Amino acid sequence: MNASSSLLNVPTPRRNALRLLRNAFRPLRGRPFAERWATRLLGAGAGAAAYLLFIPWDLRNRVETPGAINETSPVTDTDITLLVATVLALAAYFGFRDRVRWILPVVAAPPAALLYASFATHKTLDASPWPVAWLVFVMAGSGVVLAVAGCARQFREDGAAGGSAGSGA
Repeated sequence: MNASSSLLNVPTPRRNALRLLRNAFRPLRGRPFAERWATRLLGAGAGAAAYLLFIPWDLRNRVETPGAINETSPVTDTDITLLVATVLALAAYFGFRDRVRWILPVVAAPPAALLYASFATHKTLDASPWPVAWLVFVMAGSGVVLAVAGCARQFREDGAAGGSAGSGA
């Protein structure tokens, strides 16, 4: 009987993959310090990379679209949809896994900072409403990110969904 039970505990690639997947969805507050910060930095990097991948840096440096009312078509609907989907997926993941206070700095801040940098570095000759547009985008985006994170947090099994003082929120 001992020999067969020891065979059940032999690590296999499938067991290792399942253990890694299980660890990827455990709450971060119980994980080692280095793992918590590495996960948060990777999340922030993924948000920034998604922005840089889907939104062009110089909005005036694009090819002209036939039939468009403006000279260039800087951002397509697909680009915006992919960016929003990526940010919302990150919000759900970190809402499920991390404390609420880390959601905005990790998920919403990198794209907001890159949007601000893009607006600030590309001056227009006319008066531009970009400061107001940036503020509206950031406030609306932050609200949606927090709402998605709150919804994902409801699926946690460790009792942290209530947001009480002992939940780590």
